[in-house]
Amino acid sequence: MAKLSVIIITKNEADNIRACLESVAWADEIIVVDSGSSDGTVDICKAMGAQVHTTADWPGFGIQKNRALSHARGEWVFSLDADEQVTPELRAEIEVALNDPHDHVAFRMPRLSSFCGRYMRHSGWHPDYVTRLFYRGKAKFSDDLVHERLIENGSVGTLHQSLLHKTFQDLEELLTKINQYSTAGARMLSEKNKTASLKKAVGHAFWAFFRTYILRAGFLDGREGFMLAVSSAESTYYRYAKLMLLNKR
Repeated sequence: MAKLSVIIITKNEADNIRACLESVAWADEIIVVDSGSSDGTVDICKAMGAQVHTTADWPGFGIQKNRALSHARGEWVFSLDADEQVTPELRAEIEVALNDPHDHVAFRMPRLSSFCGRYMRHSGWHPDYVTRLFYRGKAKFSDDLVHERLIENGSVGTLHQSLLHKTFQDLEELLTKINQYSTAGARMLSEKNKTASLKKAVGHAFWAFFRTYILRAGFLDGREGFMLAVSSAESTYYRYAKLMLLNKR
């Protein structure tokens, strides 16, 4: 079977990283690029046999993932977030794909994400296909600050087993991420010369709630579905409100 490198970027992921690393302990190498953790993340990674590299700056998700990719030596690479886990079923499917990729240079897979302890089957969160497995040299990440994407040079196949995503365990974590991601999102829009107004911020926020809760059947996810729809609206509102203030400056 072809050699597989797993790449992970981290910062203060001590609560998640052990389970993440355990889920891919079967890989030929695990590469972690850390950007200044202060909670023991680096020590955990080293103790579990990962190859750890540290950076003094934070250039954004896309560039940081490309830095991790530059250290990979396997023929195939699997990009994993610190709050994700590979199930035994997905591992088996990955190994089949590595043995016979059918001329594909990358593979996408469904992702099953939890929100405040509940796995979301609706709300636009499932199947949520993500492309994470790719042939080294045939793909790289975009340089986006946030919501980076993999740019493939060739055919992309589809796996069927889900990648588990343990996101937003409580509202404190959610509010922190909303602030961070809305700031990065506003900066990206500003760099593309996009403009915003208070009317646009409110309109986009309303649409985000309606799309998540009604069009994407978030109401079927119970109270967590409603909470997710509200948080989606809130994140959208702050992204455009922050862009509005950037425009003013």
